[in-house]
This record gives sequence, C-alpha cells and structure tokens, in this order.
Amino acid sequence: MQRKKRDKLRIVTISSLILALIVSCFARSNKAVHEDFLNCMSTKASFLNRTSVQLQKYVHSQNSSDYKILLRYGEKNPRWINTSSASPLVVITPNDEFQIQHTILCSQNFDLQVRIKSGGHDYEGLSYRCQTPFVLIDLYKMKRIKIDLKRETAWIQTGVTLGQLYYEIANKSNVHAFPGGLYPSVGSGGLISGGGFGTLVRKYGLAADNVIDARVMDVNGRILDRKTMGEDFFWAIRGGGGSSFGVILEWKIKLVRVPESVTAFTVWRKHSPKSIKLVQRWQKRVNKFPEDLFMRIYFQNPEPIIPGGKRIIQVSFQGLYLGTADKLIEWLHHNFPEFELNLEDCSKGRVVKKGCKQRPCILKECFEFPWIKSALFFAGRDPTKEPLEYLVKPNLPATNNFMKAKSDFVTTPIPAEAWTIVKKLFLEEDRPLILLDAWGGKMNRISESEIPFPHRKGNLYKIEYMVFWNRNDEEESKKHIEWMRRIYSEMEPFVSKSPRASYLNYRDIDLGMNSQDYDYYISSSSWGEKYFKDNFHRLALVKAKVDPHNFFRFEQSIPPLHQEL
Repeated sequence: MQRKKRDKLRIVTISSLILALIVSCFARSNKAVHEDFLNCMSTKASFLNRTSVQLQKYVHSQNSSDYKILLRYGEKNPRWINTSSASPLVVITPNDEFQIQHTILCSQNFDLQVRIKSGGHDYEGLSYRCQTPFVLIDLYKMKRIKIDLKRETAWIQTGVTLGQLYYEIANKSNVHAFPGGLYPSVGSGGLISGGGFGTLVRKYGLAADNVIDARVMDVNGRILDRKTMGEDFFWAIRGGGGSSFGVILEWKIKLVRVPESVTAFTVWRKHSPKSIKLVQRWQKRVNKFPEDLFMRIYFQNPEPIIPGGKRIIQVSFQGLYLGTADKLIEWLHHNFPEFELNLEDCSKGRVVKKGCKQRPCILKECFEFPWIKSALFFAGRDPTKEPLEYLVKPNLPATNNFMKAKSDFVTTPIPAEAWTIVKKLFLEEDRPLILLDAWGGKMNRISESEIPFPHRKGNLYKIEYMVFWNRNDEEESKKHIEWMRRIYSEMEPFVSKSPRASYLNYRDIDLGMNSQDYDYYISSSSWGEKYFKDNFHRLALVKAKVDPHNFFRFEQSIPPLHQEL
C-alpha cells in the first residue's frame, strides 16, 4: 500500500516537473520571441534612420508605462481586460505606413499573429485579443482626413473615428455628410470593412456602399490601391471584414448631400397593448416609409427610481427626417398620430415631460437642426447643450459596462405575441436592450452580391439584442450570457431563415469559430453563411489569392479556399 502511494506521488511529482518545465520553456520562448521581434523592428527602423527613442514612441512592450493605458482605451467592451488573451506581447501605435509594414514582416518572421484595431468596438474583442502570442496594431494615430468638396469625396485614414469624420465634414459644409454609424467613437476602419449603417441607410445605403477607392497593405507589405489590388480584393474589403485580407490604411469615400435642416425625434411609451399596436403598424409599413425618413424602435428596461419598485418596459420610437419639421409632422399625423408630435415641439427643440407613478418620464422630444447635430442626438447627448467638440473627444470605456450582443434580420412582420415573450424575459434582467433598425429604401435596390454584405431586398429591419451588467466575475457573466442565448432562441421562429442571418459588425462567436480539426472552409461555413450568405464562398476564394497561407487569421476570419482553376 505504501509502495503504491510512493509510486503515485512519484508520478504526480514527475508530471508537475514536466508541466513546470513546459511552462518555463514557454515563458522563455515568449521572452525570446519578444526580444527577437523588437530587434527585428529596430533593425528595420534603422534603415529609415529611426533611433531607439523614436521606436519607443510606437512600440510599447508590456513593461512600458503606457501599455495598460493603451489596452484599456482600446477595449470598449471590458470583459477581457486583464485576461491573458487580451495581453499582446507588444502594442504598435503607428504614425506612418512603414511602421505597419515592419510590424507585418517581423510578425511573420517569428510566427506571431497580429490583431488590428481601429476603434475597439468589436463585440467579441477579436480585434484585440488572441489565445496565442500576438502583436496588436492600434491605428488610433492614423487619423488624417482630406476632404475634396468640389468632387464630393474624402480620403480618411482608418484610425479616424466617425465623430472626427463628421466634425471635419461639418467644418467645411453644412449640406454634406457620410452614411456611417451612429456612435462617434467607432473607428472607420472596422465599421466600413464590415458594412456600416446609420441614419442615412435608407437614403444612401451602407458606409461600404459609398467607398470608391482604398489603400491596403497586404501580407507581403505592399501598399495597393483599387487599381493595383484588383476588383476582387476591393470587393472583399467593403463589407467582408478587411482584417481577414490585410491592413486597411485609407478609404476614399463619397460624401452625400443632406438638407441644411433635418429633424430628429423620440417618442416614449410603456410596453402595453397600445404601444405594441404601434410596433405592429411600424413593421407593416416600414418598407414603404419615405427614403428621407429613418425610424427605429427600441425596447429597454430602465431601473426604477424607487429601490425595489416595479420595472417599466419602455417601447421608444426614434427617427431622423432629412427635411424640415413641418413636412415630418404632416407625415406623422397621417401615419402615427398617436405620437402627438406637433410643429411647436420641433421648432423649439422641446422635451415634453410628465410625472409617472414611480419616476419623472419623458414622453417626447423633437429638434430641428443641422445634420451634424443629429450625430450628438443619436449618441445620447443633448444637442441643445452639448458642444460639437464632444464628437472628437477621446472616451475611455466604462470599466463596469460588460456586455453581450446578437443580431437578426426580419423578413416578415413579427406577431404581437413575440413582444409578450420579450417583455417576460426583460423583467428577468436589469439592463437589456433590443433595437429594431428600419431597412428598405435604397437597400432594396442594391444587389446582394454588389459587395459582401448581402442583407438587402426582402429585409424589413435588423434586430440588435444587447444585455449589460456591472460585475465581471465568471458566474455573473455566465448568467447574463445565458439570458442572451435564451432570448435569441425564443426569437428564432420569427426571423430570417436558411440561413438565420446576422450582421458582421455585431460579431457573435456563438455562431461558430474556425477549426483546424477538419476542412477549414467547411467548419467556417457555420458562421460565414450567416454573415455573408452565398458571398462567403467568393470571399474564401479571394482570401486564397491575397493571403494564401492565412497569416491574417482569427476566430472568425475568412478562410482561404484553394481550388483548381
């Protein structure tokens, strides 16, 4: 008996020593790779007469003073802060394209993966975390904007945020805009390469629909424009996820025309049979709304003012009309008279409030203003008080604002009983949110294969599901993520099918991840066809041409599909 115990102890001890040796070797290996990588970057920088001091301005190792600051600023969903998967060996913050080129070539020399971040709003953090040693390229310094009003175009580097872009356009013109996203701190690199939609989607389509050229660095460090990369490559990066194919350096975008005055509004209602009737009417008519009108609905469950008080599920209608308030009010009186919006509300920028049983509640608000003010409005700011400089102000993420999201597309109106299910599930959560974003308009006139983004004609609207929580321990996170999966499952009968479609810019690893266990392309189809439908096959063929050895890879990167021609 004693001998068996000694043998067992010996086995455990040997196993522990082996494990310790492996860990030690791995640590030494990481350290050696880190040093070799830095030496490589230093050598390449020396060819450009860059000193080590200059190198330290854009190469940030884990022991540098600004390493943690850069990571925190970059992770807008802080679920992965302080995890090993979000701890790159080095953070690169390039000022110029040569620094990006050196990073790509040195990373390949030492078999390091790269992650490319422009704004950090990646819902699953795939642009700034990795399970193996990696280098993070943070493009936030690459923010040059060149606007040509005569040609109504602009070149923007991909570190430019939407707020910076909108602000610069407004400084030059009050009748031009760009159909990008709704939140100022989102980076243009990721948003456009995934499609990108906002309040102008029904009038002008996606952000990616309004790209007319680009500059990209490929796996070999070459800088290509539309002519030199070819139309297949150019097609793939506009809605197919640019970081699967290279590093997008700049977009050439087409500016669009907007009136000098536009009108934005929000109308709040409690979840009730009356408000659900409005939701049903919105669903049935949304595809026939004027193209100048974007209107969305959101369900939310705000916490009661009185602790332990009854929760009220809100159903809110929010919109932007590309025109003056009088025309909007006329249309609303014919289609949604229950909103009770009038011209005086809008012309004076009024917020109408009334007392509720538990809390003061806002019933409606309406503003007529220049288009640039709508960027503040949809960012949740008061457009009458907040200065436009808010759009360009760096914003650190809230460290207690953890979240999980999913998405759907809807092709036929959802029955009223589905919203009863939503209400029941909302009452189980503290901070849930569902957004219904109107589609139609120009989106109906663009082919599914025009760019990789395929969710066009036949879709009434897009759904975004979100849930937020304050504490990021394992059990707390698991509870909220499981809730999200439940509501997603409950909604399955009511949304698009074959495949059940999702929006790439709302990445969701529950849909599937790349696997090396069997055919790479087949395993990736589980998630790829949900984002891209039939375009996924073409994307994989493009990937095989431009990155045949799959250097630019991550959990949901486009796989290379090699085939005989």
